[in-house]
Parts: sequence; C-alpha cells; structure tokens
Amino acid sequence: MGDYTVIADVGASLVKLLREQMTPEPIPQPELIGLASPADKGDLYLSLFLYNIMESGDNRQTHMIARGTDAIQFPPMTVDLHYLLTAHSTAELQSRVVDEHRILGRAMQVLYDNSVLRGTTLVGTLADQGEEVRVVMDTLTGETMTRMWNFSDLPFRLSIGYVVGPVRIDSTRIKTTKRVTERDFRIQG
Repeated sequence: MGDYTVIADVGASLVKLLREQMTPEPIPQPELIGLASPADKGDLYLSLFLYNIMESGDNRQTHMIARGTDAIQFPPMTVDLHYLLTAHSTAELQSRVVDEHRILGRAMQVLYDNSVLRGTTLVGTLADQGEEVRVVMDTLTGETMTRMWNFSDLPFRLSIGYVVGPVRIDSTRIKTTKRVTERDFRIQG
C-alpha cells in the first residue's frame, strides 16, 4: 500500500530500472530516459507516458485494516497504470528507424526480464512498504495507437503499451471502533 505519491513512485521506479539497464547501450546517458508525453519529449531518447489509470477490480480489497485496538482503516484503492513507451532517436534519417527499433527492443527485454518490480528496484512508498508490482505488455491495436497519436501534429511513432499494477493507494478514512474485551460463555445442560 502507498500514500497518494505511489503513482509518481511507480513512474520513478520504471525510469530507474530502464536507466540502470539501458545505458550506456543503446542509450548513451541515463538522463535521456524519462517521464514525458511523446509530444513533449524534449531531448529524451525514450519517453514513458502515463496515459490512463483504471481501477483494478480483480485486485480490489474489501476487508478493513486494523489500526491499533480502537480504529480500522478502509481498504486501499487498487489501480492499474497504463504507460506508453516511445523511442525518439536523434540519428540520421537513414538509420533513425533502426535505432528506434533497437531502443524499443532493449526496453521490452528489460521489462520482460523484470516483470515484477520489487526490492531495490522500487523507490518511495513502494520501497518503504515492500510492495511488488507487475509489468505486463499491453496489446494495443493499431487503431488504438493511431487514436492516441491524434493528440498533436506529430507524426505517428512506434510505441509500446504496458500495464503496471496492482498499485494500492491508501484510504484516509479511519473509523473508530470498540473491540470485544470480554466474553461470556454459558453452557446449558
């Protein structure tokens, strides 16, 4: 479970992993991998764009969480985060597409080999709570990708979708309760 910052922590964890595994080959410097819209990518070679957040009904928790002897906390909200990874090569036109394919191929390889993020890969509240999140490629259709790229005047670029979750965001609602402190058993014969 995590605080409201957990969404940012997931993005930072993904960037950290990709920076550690993709530099200096095929991306020369870690700072060239980051969180950004493909339209606002700046000088990034690989951008990760959080384009959708959906509640994860399959992982929804319904049980209250005990907080001491006189309080219970409502269960966390469970969400899946949908990312778009896009390569942006600065190579000459003749080799740009091949360079972007190499970048995306390595990103896919890294995320496949690290399909469960845990331990030192995680940052922030995810690391503090010892959480684990899965990283799964999202099979986006060509039509869906084309619709997503209609947000700007940029030409379509090859991109890959990933779903990361379950991510749990703690509830701030706490209810005071009275615990059972004594029992009365009577046996009648």
